[in-house]
Amino acid sequence: EQGGTIIDVGGCSTRPGATQVSETEEMERLRFALDIVRRELPYTVLSVDTFRPDVARMAVEEFGADIINDVSEGNAEMYRMVARLRVPYILMSVQPNLHDMLMHFSKEVQQLRDFGAKDIILDPGFGFGKTLEQNYQLMNELDRLSVMELPLLVGISRKSMIYKQLGCTPKEALNGTTALNTIALMKGASILRVHDVKEAVECVKIVKSINCQMVK
Repeated sequence: EQGGTIIDVGGCSTRPGATQVSETEEMERLRFALDIVRRELPYTVLSVDTFRPDVARMAVEEFGADIINDVSEGNAEMYRMVARLRVPYILMSVQPNLHDMLMHFSKEVQQLRDFGAKDIILDPGFGFGKTLEQNYQLMNELDRLSVMELPLLVGISRKSMIYKQLGCTPKEALNGTTALNTIALMKGASILRVHDVKEAVECVKIVKSINCQMVK
């Protein structure tokens, strides 16, 4: 309702320190949630956040999930599954610097394509396997990922890289999130994964206006 174009649903938390639930529990949680989303918003693009191939298959076959969002850096079993399901796949990296990330992405993208996957979205994985300084260095160099010629997803909403830098709490990190979302868009991000939709949509509108002026 606030302007988001994709709903991303997960049934197993991947935040630091979270307890990993079983595959059966993850499926049960997703079935409950996806049934509601599909009923209330049947035409919304639906992304499912999972690192388990059978969960991905369930989400696509039972609920018509449009995208699989995998924060595990992927593996051959998942690559085969998304290729068979013919859905876009979000590939994340936990590599700590741009050089290693490009090496990782190049290898994994080629493997995905070898299995027959067509639509691949890259996620640099802010907050995953990186120090505070490495997160900001990566943000500074984000535009260099354009060499991969693939869409780029950035998810930094209220993460520790913001509230630790500002000395505040996650609840107080909206302003910092908005600042970094704007920078990410200016550096080539195609998709923002957020909690605060209205503010992110406003960032997108402003950056689009700037880009239009640059084209003129």
